[in-house]
Formats: sequence, structure tokens, C-alpha cells
Amino acid sequence: MEPRDLLAAGAPLILAEVGATRGSAPRDAGAWMLVAAEAVAGTIGGGQLEYMAIDRARVLLRRGFAAETMEVPLGPAIGQCCGGHVRLTLTPVDKGTAHMLEARMDAEEAAQPEVLVIGAGHVGRALAAALALLPVRVQLIDQRVAELALAAPGVPTTLSPLPEAEVAAARPGSAFVILTHDHALDFLVAAAALDRGDAAYVGMIGSETKLARFRSWRKQTGVRKDPAAGLTCPIGGPSGDKRPAVIAAHVAAEIIGRLGAPQAAVPEKAPTTRN
Repeated sequence: MEPRDLLAAGAPLILAEVGATRGSAPRDAGAWMLVAAEAVAGTIGGGQLEYMAIDRARVLLRRGFAAETMEVPLGPAIGQCCGGHVRLTLTPVDKGTAHMLEARMDAEEAAQPEVLVIGAGHVGRALAAALALLPVRVQLIDQRVAELALAAPGVPTTLSPLPEAEVAAARPGSAFVILTHDHALDFLVAAAALDRGDAAYVGMIGSETKLARFRSWRKQTGVRKDPAAGLTCPIGGPSGDKRPAVIAAHVAAEIIGRLGAPQAAVPEKAPTTRN
């Protein structure tokens, strides 16, 4: 169950949040989950730490206690070998806390980096489906209605006669993966992405030969410095496996590694509101 669903259900909830850590810990400060009598949404890292938090949260739900803090050493005593220390806060969710969590989730989703997958062929569709499971805002773009119609359920799609225009309109720091049905179009879109100068990742499907041709074409268009600087081609590393789903897995990992992990923000404490 997703946190929004659990909040909307209206059942009594406890917010379990990582307040601080020392040494090695499964999650950083700011990680949180919601605990209901018979459901959990989110995670603070799993393992015995999470089981302990869930058990204690359900005690609070049954007894109606106020907020409390747990100091948990992650060692042999609890069967978890991280070796660090975690401080957890357990807080009953009132209206103010629920609004704070909704606002935080909205802000986190709005801040997610954009990944434009240009080309809805077999690999493009597989990649968009893989990225849809990750904390990014994916968009599958193509000129062909029939190919977009084959996208996995839930994957946002854009029908565009000029994919390079979608590249130009993307937010700063976006990632671009180019895998259209036409090498000339690939070159135009890749050039548009590189010329922005602010892309977190620009990848183009192909071989070393295709990269050499792209570099030569860019020189002919007047690019004097390294004409392929910032371009990843081939994409996904040398796996040797050309199945679309496998290529997608490698490329998704490559993109996430380039985007980097955002720092978790600790939510501000909401004012206490009586239900």
C-alpha cells in the first residue's frame, strides 16, 4: 500500500521516522513510514529495526500513548549488523501531520528529475516501464501513435512530430535517452540534448560505429570541440545481452547513477491539531 492510500483510508496511524543516525544505518535521517493496525506504507530500511518500529507503533495505537523516541543500536543484540545507531520518533498522525506528509510527498514528486525516453520501440518501451518504478518523472515520446499505444500501463506518453522540441522544453538537469527508429532523427535529438548544456545524462542507442558517424556529422555542422562530449553511446555498458528488458535494466541503472541520490529532507513538525 502507498502512503497516500493509507492516509486516505482514515484509520489511526503512527508516523515512524528516522530522526538521526550515527555510523552505518539502512536509511538516512528523514526516512519514514506509516503504520496502521493491519497495514504499513513506506520503509525505514527493513530488517529488525523496522520490525521493532512496527511492533512499538502498534502498541501505541492500541494504548493511545503520545509520541515517543526509540534509540536503537544496530548490532548483534537485535540481529542487525550495520553497526550504527538510529534514533526513531513515533508520532500519532493527526490532521496537521497528515497535511505535512501530503505536502512533503507533493514536493518530493515535483522535484523528481525528468527522464525523456525518445523512441517507443521495443527498447524504449521496456526502458520507460523500468524507469516508471523509480523516483523519476519519465516521459515516453514518439512520432508514431501505434508504438505509443503499446506502452506499459501507467507510463506517461507524448505524441510529438518534433521530439527535439520536447527536449528543448524539458527542465534543467533532465536526462535524455535517444532510441528512435531513424538514425538521422537520433542525431538531431541527441544534438539538441547536448546543446542545452545542462543535461544530467544524454544517451543514444547504437554502436561505436554510430558514435563515430555522429561525431563526424557534428563536425560538419560546425561543432569544433569534442563533438560528442557528454554523450553516452553505446548505452547500458558492455552487457552483451541485447534483449530489450535487459538493455532497459542496464540503462536505467546508468541513468540513476548519473542523476545521483537526492538528500532526504526532514519534514518540519506540524502543529498539533485535534481530530
